[in-house]
Amino acid sequence: MLEIPALRTAERAWLLDGPLAAFVAAYVGRLKEGRYAPGTVRRCLGALAHFAHWMALCRLPAGRLDESRVDQFLHDHLPRCGCPEFALRHPREAHAALMPLLAILRRQGVIAELPTPAGPVADELRRFDAYMRDARGLASGTRADRLRIIERLLIHKFAGRPLAFEELRPADIRRFVGEQMELVNTASNAATINAALRAYLRWGATCGDAVQPLLAVIASPARWSLASLPRALKSAEVDRLLGSFTRTLRSPKRGYAIVRLALDLGLRTAEINRLQLDDIDWKQGTVVLRRTKSRRQDVLPLPALTGEALAAYVRYERPAGGDRALFVRHLAPHDEPVGVDAIRRIVRDAFQRAGIVHGRTHALRHTLACRLVNVGSPIKEVADVLRHRSLNTALIYAKLNQRALTEVALPWPGSAP
Repeated sequence: MLEIPALRTAERAWLLDGPLAAFVAAYVGRLKEGRYAPGTVRRCLGALAHFAHWMALCRLPAGRLDESRVDQFLHDHLPRCGCPEFALRHPREAHAALMPLLAILRRQGVIAELPTPAGPVADELRRFDAYMRDARGLASGTRADRLRIIERLLIHKFAGRPLAFEELRPADIRRFVGEQMELVNTASNAATINAALRAYLRWGATCGDAVQPLLAVIASPARWSLASLPRALKSAEVDRLLGSFTRTLRSPKRGYAIVRLALDLGLRTAEINRLQLDDIDWKQGTVVLRRTKSRRQDVLPLPALTGEALAAYVRYERPAGGDRALFVRHLAPHDEPVGVDAIRRIVRDAFQRAGIVHGRTHALRHTLACRLVNVGSPIKEVADVLRHRSLNTALIYAKLNQRALTEVALPWPGSAP
């Protein structure tokens, strides 16, 4: 008999007698495999029961479920919900509980897989991706961001029809950019959208497409890359940050090791996320970075303090399991790598505990670069440590060496020699 944590009688009836009854066992099994805490299982099943009750009221069978139906439940039903008071109504918890349901239904063939670009649009995206990868050497994350933007543009304009650039007008580009900016109205989003469009249209020009009038309408947001000094932590702030990983936290050794990797080696968030246990050579005192942003493999020396932090985490805090990722989850679903967003959150929370306003993980990378400049390291060495492909990327740190700038500064016209 199926074991279901303590639920109200009505909730059990919604689950076991409703339109999702055939899938409750698979849903509970998925939660058990992920080793979710009993309280989390109870809330997930409560959200699923509420959703099943709503489906019954709407006479909605499981075969017609998809993301749009979940959105309808979250945004239309929950705000005006007239169900019994005990029904779980928290939108975020409900969303987290219902996404595994859709995965189960797709795995069992009850509902269709998510649509993917097909036909002319898919072919165009594959060719553009190959160009970015092979001719430009762009990182997978950059390519994925640009492909998502171009996919929206092409589907919006052509939607299954053959691509005809002569039908694409400057007004279409302006309208598309405006719609995308309504979703996320930030300078960085504008720069990302414009960079994707410009790269795509320039590639189109090399293929013989008439895109010059379209390029002319893409604005270039002012981005003064060398106008401001990089944010870096002071020595006292570094001490407070490292000291914020106290025993009162759930996994202080993991957080401390993550921060040390960023502070001592300048590792990016994605590089920390991709580290495997096999990437650390304890005897040689090195760490291997694979699939870096520069699409190369780097072998870095492992500083003593960083190695000690990693060893303490692996020996005393890292859960045992089959996953070979260095940093794994301590909460359900267990035995899975810690995601990029979780790493950013770990660092952001540490900043808050230390009372530091520099909220981005990249500030730790800047801190390493500034330390190198302040002890007299040349910019070329800074670029090598940070693994920049272009020396220009590291030139901003030259502004931090005030003594060297003073020596090369020219006198003001008309001033005394």
